Amino acid sequence: MLKIWGRTNSINVQKVMWTIGELGLEHEHTTVGGAHGGLDTPEYIAMNPNRRVPVLQDGDLAIWESNAIVRYLCARHSEGALWASDPAERSLADRWMDWQAASTIADMTTIFFGLIRLPEAERNMDAINAATGRVNDQMGILEAQLQVSKWVAGDAMTMGDLPVGALVYRWSELPIDRPDLPAVAAYYARLSERPAYREHVMIPLS
Repeated sequence: MLKIWGRTNSINVQKVMWTIGELGLEHEHTTVGGAHGGLDTPEYIAMNPNRRVPVLQDGDLAIWESNAIVRYLCARHSEGALWASDPAERSLADRWMDWQAASTIADMTTIFFGLIRLPEAERNMDAINAATGRVNDQMGILEAQLQVSKWVAGDAMTMGDLPVGALVYRWSELPIDRPDLPAVAAYYARLSERPAYREHVMIPLS
């Protein structure tokens, strides 16, 4: 049986749990990280020397890095669907997974920790506002894609939507100024219809 370690309020854990939910996979979940601790034990470090969440264990195989876990699960359990069989087609999903990790996560972390985790007196609003502007610009890129396709890699949901969909929830629910992006709003509405998304991603931010 699959085993997952992580805390459910981590966006990186949410990607993995949503993937598992979409695929209907049996699993065991152990809560570690953040206030729960557990990342400094020899057993956990042996699985992930970075001491971060999530970790997926499948038999003797331990995988860290959330997008790597999503790719593994989709390749193993959803070939021809979430995992496109054709490499060229699959690259369309891959690029959006990397876009989420490379182009948005640092600024989203600045915004999230600044507005949700820190007390108001400790917030660096200049940094938060600058990060918000950059994220909003990136969301404009997603808007352009979703104006021509229902999902990020075409007309069917793929693994590319799992990291991006988790991002869209946070961006949509954070107390920030957002531009009017109708295609992103429609995408969020479609995501919200999926039971596994509601269960594993649409978790209160505070």
